[in-house]
Parts: sequence; C-alpha cells; structure tokens
Amino acid sequence: MASTSFSPPSSFVFNGENYHIWVVKMKTYLQAYNLWEVVNTNVKLAPLRDNTVVAQIKHHSDKRAKRYKVMSYIQNGISNVIFTRIGACTTPKEAWDKLKEEFQGFKKTGQQELINLIRDFENLKMNEAKTIKQYAAKIMAVVNNIRLLGEEFTDSKVVEKVITTFPERCESKISSLEDLRDLSIIFLSKLINALYAQEQRRASRHWEHAE
Repeated sequence: MASTSFSPPSSFVFNGENYHIWVVKMKTYLQAYNLWEVVNTNVKLAPLRDNTVVAQIKHHSDKRAKRYKVMSYIQNGISNVIFTRIGACTTPKEAWDKLKEEFQGFKKTGQQELINLIRDFENLKMNEAKTIKQYAAKIMAVVNNIRLLGEEFTDSKVVEKVITTFPERCESKISSLEDLRDLSIIFLSKLINALYAQEQRRASRHWEHAE
C-alpha cells in the first residue's frame, strides 16, 4: 500500500531541457502515490449538497486534496522560469497539458533529436582502447534515449549492432555463440557478459606472460 505522507519531489527539477526524461520520472513518482489518474481528468468537483453524509464529505475532501497534491508535485518539479508557463493553470491536467504542448508539442524538434540519436547509434564503433563494458554502456545510453523519445528499438537490433562493430579480438567468441543459438534471439546481457568474460581471460593471460 502506497504511503499517504505528502512529500513533494526534490531530486529532479525540469529546467527546460530533457523534457522526455522528466516526464517519465514525474509520471512514475505520481504513480507511486496513486495520483497519476488525477492528471488524466479535468472534471470539476461537484459542490456538496446540504444533505451530504459524512462519507461523501470525506470522499469529496480526499479528491480535492489529491488535486492540490498533484499540482504541488508538478509545481515543485519545475524551475521558477518554467513555472511562469503554468502559473495561471488551475488543475493538474491543465498544467500537464501546457507543459506537454510547449516542450513536446514541437514535433519537429523531437524528430530532429531522434534523427540525431539514431545517427549516433549507427556511427558507434568500439575503439580498441575501450573495454567491452564501456562500449556496451555507451550503446545503451544512446538506445535508452531513443526509447524515451517513444521510438521502438528492439534488443535484436542492439545485438546486431554489437556483433558487427566489435573488434577482431571478439570474433572467436561471437562465432562460438553463433554455434550455440540464433543471435537474433540471444539476450544482450548474455552476449555482453560472454564477451566481457573472454576479455578478462585474455587480460589475465597477458599479465601472466608479462610476469
């Protein structure tokens, strides 16, 4: 059961950059408090009637409090400069849609960012001086940003990128994996761990010979 304590977000503040990342964080934060549904509705609360029972009063009060909490979360999750954009908004949905319209509504900007990330992905190659882990981390950083922009990017495509851009020293291990199973369905983590293990063994033999 989610905690009912009120704790505005302080670990992330949207300042106008990386809106797609902030949205994911804020949505998860609101979901953790069972408040995300408040963002999706803009229906005004009906006024209480004179013959309203205690249970109805409490329900009405809880719904109103949720709206104020979500509005507070959103307001505290943005910088003062961004706050001026939603200062006149009276409901969480209105504020959320306003931010979305301004920072995600310009599809041309988002599409260009996506094009740039895909180009970065396609141009990635492993430098001989880098380790398997370093290269894999660099690939996944680009892939995760692509996915955050809403683009479907399958693991099989990432695996294909990995096996076609690794240096020659990895070819023997990749060949052994090809004998074991179809590379189109192999888990990326399994491939990276197998290649990393080979890299570690190679490094150990190098140091043994050096001694």
